[in-house]
Order: sequence, then C-alpha cells, then structure tokens
Amino acid sequence: MKTFNCIVIAFGILFLSSQQLAAQQIEMPQASPAAKIAQKIGLTDVTVSYSRPSKKGRKIFGELVPYGSIWRTGANGATILDFSTDVNIHGKLVPKGQYALYSIPDKNSWTIILSKNTKLWGAIGYNPEEDLVRFNVEPGKTKNDYETFEITFNNLSDTGADLTMKWDHTQAAFHISMDPDPIVMDKIQKFVLDQETEDPGLLYEASNYYLRTGRDLNTAYQWIQESVDGDPKYWAYHLKAKIEVALGKNAEAIESAKESMELAEEAQNPDYVGLNERLIRSLK
Repeated sequence: MKTFNCIVIAFGILFLSSQQLAAQQIEMPQASPAAKIAQKIGLTDVTVSYSRPSKKGRKIFGELVPYGSIWRTGANGATILDFSTDVNIHGKLVPKGQYALYSIPDKNSWTIILSKNTKLWGAIGYNPEEDLVRFNVEPGKTKNDYETFEITFNNLSDTGADLTMKWDHTQAAFHISMDPDPIVMDKIQKFVLDQETEDPGLLYEASNYYLRTGRDLNTAYQWIQESVDGDPKYWAYHLKAKIEVALGKNAEAIESAKESMELAEEAQNPDYVGLNERLIRSLK
C-alpha cells in the first residue's frame, strides 16, 4: 500500500511539473506567421491554410527555394487547400476535400502538385505516388517586390478564380473552376418548377438566374411578375425592369424602374435609386 501511494504521489508531481512547464512557455512572434484565406468560387468554399515566410535580405528562387526541388509552397507545415465541392483545376477533376499544395519552381516553369497526404511537415516525406494532380504553369514577374510570400485569389467570376502565389518579384497562378449550373437548376426544378411555388423570394431568385444565364425570358418574366405581386420589393421591380428591357418592353421597363426607385427612396437605398435612374436614362 505504501508503494502504491508513492507511485500516485510521483505521478502527481510529474503532472504538476508538466503543467508548470506548459504555463512557463514563452510565446513569441513566428518567423513565418500562419495565415488562412477563404474565397467563395461559384458555389464552392475554398480555404487556404499556410505560413508566410519573408525574404529578410535573402535571394529566394534559385537559392532559398532551389530550382527543380519540391517546395512546401510556404513555410512550416504543408500548405492545405480545402474545397467544399468538386472543382476543376487545369482540366483535372479534384473531388471535394483537403489537399496539400506543393510546387517545384524553375526559371521558366513551375510544377504544381496537389497531394492527398495532408499530414506531412512541409515536404518531409513527400511521395509522388500520393499525388492527385500534377501540372505545369508558366511563372511571371511582378511589378512590386513582395517581401512576404502571399497567396491570393484573382480574376473572380461566377464559375472560377485564379489562385496566385507571389514572392519577391515572381508569381505563379493556376485556375480553379466549378460549374454551378447543375446545382442551381436542380434547386430551381425542385423548389420552383415541381412545387409550383408562390414564394416571392424563390421566384425572384429563379427569374434572376434565368436572366443571367440567357434562359427562357418569358418564364423569367412570369416569375418576377408573380414575385412583385406577392411582395413588392425595390430589388424585384428593378429585376422586372431588366427582364422587360431584354424582352424589348421598354415602356414597361421604365414604369417598373420608376416603381423600384420610389420603393428604394422609401427604404433609403441610394444605390438602387441610382441604378434605376441610369436604366431609365438609357431607355429615353
């Protein structure tokens, strides 16, 4: 019994010591701070988690980051990309999920790699057999000098964006795309067409999508008319005016824009007042 008590006391002392050591750790700024950026691309949530090294007077590509060698595309742990839906990258299907982003920089070409192994520290233990996709892009020169490595999203559209990596005077980018149309049309079929909905919000969204994608404008016009009849909102009347313009109904479009402008003034929304004023001027 005495031996058992000694063991318990010893474990207790070790536990308290470890807690004290943890409490005594000194937190300080990281040389390569962690960063996370998120971007909606179409209907996909894309998140990049990475660490950001700085030049600090060093030559980057060709020395700190050797040409022809695998690079973690950042610092510290692997750079992780997370996609909430399937996407297309450089003509290759990438199923939704998380991937480690690696690259092999060279003077005239970068090899971009998405690896299925997200557990490595940097590129230590990297295995090409775990690649999901691998492709080449052409690097370019930047106007600005980027002291700190940076990843951004550029050239956004409804269906895609460029993921751009910049450091020193060098940048490389690749395009991420997704097709929202099957997803949106499935929802319109389910919530609007099949249910023959009278919900003004759903009718507005469906008519807006039909206008944006060049679908049946007569159906879009019917939906937006039902929407403003059920719940007259300034944004719905403005959409009605735009559909009427597309249908060649300019006189009706002016009246809808005037109605939208009046409602926008009551709601104290100067943006929509201006939109309607410009639309009306364009039709006179």
